[in-house]
Amino acid sequence: MSVFERYLSLLVAACIVVGIALGHLFPGAFGAIGDAEIAQVNLPVAVLVWLMIVPMLVKIDFAALREVGRHWRGIGVTLFVNWTVKPFSMALLGWLFIGHLFRPWLPADQIESYIAGLILLAAAPCTAMVFVWSHLTRGEPHFTLSQVALNDAIMLVAFAPIVGLLLGLSAIVVPWNTLLLSVGLYIVVPVIVAQLLRRAVLAAGGEAALAKLLARLQPLSMSALLATLVLLFGFQGERILAQPLIIALLAVPILIQVYFNAGLAYLLNRASGEAHCVAGPSALIGASNFFELAVAAAISLFGLQSGAALATVVGVLVEVPVMLSVVWIVNRSQAWYERGLRA
Repeated sequence: MSVFERYLSLLVAACIVVGIALGHLFPGAFGAIGDAEIAQVNLPVAVLVWLMIVPMLVKIDFAALREVGRHWRGIGVTLFVNWTVKPFSMALLGWLFIGHLFRPWLPADQIESYIAGLILLAAAPCTAMVFVWSHLTRGEPHFTLSQVALNDAIMLVAFAPIVGLLLGLSAIVVPWNTLLLSVGLYIVVPVIVAQLLRRAVLAAGGEAALAKLLARLQPLSMSALLATLVLLFGFQGERILAQPLIIALLAVPILIQVYFNAGLAYLLNRASGEAHCVAGPSALIGASNFFELAVAAAISLFGLQSGAALATVVGVLVEVPVMLSVVWIVNRSQAWYERGLRA
């Protein structure tokens, strides 16, 4: 793991403090940033999101889709969890915890927005960090690459319909024009740009040139993420200071859905007879969230000061420690898993 990835949670915590402080000291500057919009797209945030997402998508080789059939059971399990279980389970958990159990401790005018943010967080699987988690579980690299490439291809067409459906089921008004604009701006165009850049670099200098480019882009991507978080917490600072319990309450359904979906994918792979080197990354991909996309979509749909934006940021805060705990569970349970395959 890179230094940024290893200490992501600590860096996010620092962004909370810095963002709240800057928002309190310079409210006019943050107001100007919030007003810098064209067609409901905040331009400073759009630039930062592109810097976050494009480097991650450059890693993806869509030619890996030809490898999908090699581990069809693991692929099938992961697709089932990612696209038919995870978004819907998160919507249910959001409705249960945020809409009902925790309602008395949350701002009444933000309840629906928080639920929307949780749905956005779970509606697309992670693109980049799963390569780190897969490596830590000694996962089969060809499976991981082909699974991520397939998920990205599905995301191009499935993200908007799933989000629209679940927001509608949660009685949240769906701004379809903005949602479709977000999909185009933060999924379709970045995928095209990233793949064109990947092909150009490979044609010019091969794998060595691509590795060198990715090494340069990774710090830029993580720096853009942290800058985005500073902006978000600058806008959310007053609400967080008034009710600091909000972050802990929003983390509860996120944690539950991660462990539930990781466990479900792991057990289904074991039941299907899939190898542990596939089950490990399958569980982690099944549980992971594409939080960069979620943050961007939440800002576009509901605004920088929305509860939805804050809910997606909580996902960033818990990402590293919770996924490392899943890695630990997967590695420690390998002997138990493989006994089931021999039975």
